Amino acid sequence: MIQFMLVQNRQGKTRFSKWYVPYEDVEKRKLSDEIHRLVNSREAKFTNFVEFRTFKIVYRRYAGLFFIFCVDANDNALSYLEAIHLFVEILDAFFGNVCELDIVFNFYKIYTIVDEIFLAGEIMETSKLVVLRRLEEMEQLS
Repeated sequence: MIQFMLVQNRQGKTRFSKWYVPYEDVEKRKLSDEIHRLVNSREAKFTNFVEFRTFKIVYRRYAGLFFIFCVDANDNALSYLEAIHLFVEILDAFFGNVCELDIVFNFYKIYTIVDEIFLAGEIMETSKLVVLRRLEEMEQLS
């Protein structure tokens, strides 16, 4: 199960976060900072998985952004790495080459996309075409 997901830039600024487990605001900030230091300091030659407390951090860097999932230690890390890639592919298709500013200024659309792919910390939809079709339908309503 996904505990939480973060999108952070190289400076450690959190551009998007989704928490599936309740944490106090102070603890959320502390976790975000710790994870940024952990992920940002790793060299590219290392794997995209790292143990963190009693969880596993799965991350992938795209351009200047880190897409980070905190998952249960016994979950399949490769499936979450694929989920990150699917999420980024959908963002690219929806926004047309997504960038940090798209995430900052269209955060409500990002939450909609996340809610189409993930449900209560589990992967719900794996078809890029189905998600994009649903997003297109929602765009036509507004």
